[in-house]
Amino acid sequence: MERVTAGGARRIALAAQGFADRRPTGRVDIRSVRRVMDRVSVLQIDSVNVLSRSHYLPVFSRIGPYDRHVLDTMFAERRELFEFWAHEASYVDTRLFPAMRWRMQDAHNQAWGSMVALQKERPGFIDAVLQQVRDQGPLTAAVLRPDGPRQPGTMWNWHEGKVALEWLFFTGAISAVRRTQAFERVYDLTERVIPPTIRGAAAMTKNEAIRLLIRTAARAHGIATERDLRDYFRLRPLPSKLAVSELVEAAELIEVAVDGWTEPAYLDPGTATPRRMSARGLLSPFDSLIWTRPRTERIFGFNYRLEIYTPAAARRYGYYVLPFLLGDRLVARVDLKADRKAGVLRVLSAHGEPRIEVGLVSQQLVAELLTMAGWMGLAGLEIAERGDLAAELRRAL
Repeated sequence: MERVTAGGARRIALAAQGFADRRPTGRVDIRSVRRVMDRVSVLQIDSVNVLSRSHYLPVFSRIGPYDRHVLDTMFAERRELFEFWAHEASYVDTRLFPAMRWRMQDAHNQAWGSMVALQKERPGFIDAVLQQVRDQGPLTAAVLRPDGPRQPGTMWNWHEGKVALEWLFFTGAISAVRRTQAFERVYDLTERVIPPTIRGAAAMTKNEAIRLLIRTAARAHGIATERDLRDYFRLRPLPSKLAVSELVEAAELIEVAVDGWTEPAYLDPGTATPRRMSARGLLSPFDSLIWTRPRTERIFGFNYRLEIYTPAAARRYGYYVLPFLLGDRLVARVDLKADRKAGVLRVLSAHGEPRIEVGLVSQQLVAELLTMAGWMGLAGLEIAERGDLAAELRRAL
């Protein structure tokens, strides 16, 4: 069995995610964003907006400042992306829509309790909601809310109309047309959202679809364990293992051993293995490079946990912490907030990893923070005192 060094595996993973590519210079157009999507296929969505909506950040991390409206257009107008439950709620390359149909058809086993229960208990209500979308769509869940606008703090306290819409969304009967400014889904019939050429594609069996999803995950990872591949689209163990086995047999994956990894790894034959990396980027907590935390620790030696739901006094690093990639390593982490009223990007804390070149990391991190601030339309950068890297960052600034 071929052996891969830990450093080689790290560079393969970064190259597969697009970090070996040079950032475009001059005008950044839709072709650059498409190249990112060709590599990652999935952008996880999250409602937290303390810095930026999460799905915009992975594109920025890879190609630098770009017009976020381009990504919106790819979703809401060009239909090159569609929204579905992929890793989590995600924007997905529309070419993968046929590979998601099995999950839609298996909604009774895939969706969560309240959605399945409502469908069983009130099938007539579900049908009535579908008819309302047919007659009135596009519409938001607010149209079906019996008690007025949602109250603060009730994000997951869905009313029955919202649950019905989510069931229909999961089954593929309706799709998301766009998101509102408040980040609510706007729903319409799938036949009015997904392009007919995609909807009319040849049917795939569940096994064929899962093989395609595993193959897509392998291309996005470059090198990965079966657990890594499975997690990319949140697949279940048995069908994932079968798909990996079949892809190895077909020579579409190569089984390898990686130094320091305790499980077999699978290499995408088409992936590049750069000798060195000159990447620089701030990573969303939901970036596909790091969203599987055990993989992040295995590849980068970087222990990363999201502390949004941790009480403020108990947080170690902060509320919305972004790892900083420099070269082929994660070298620091910063807690960021966009203060839009003041026009400032605030660094609430900054922590360096062990054995880094502090001066170099600080200079490069400040440069990336200033680039991010400009991209977000913020005029300044302010660095608080918290964290062992904060003082050096202020000196670099």
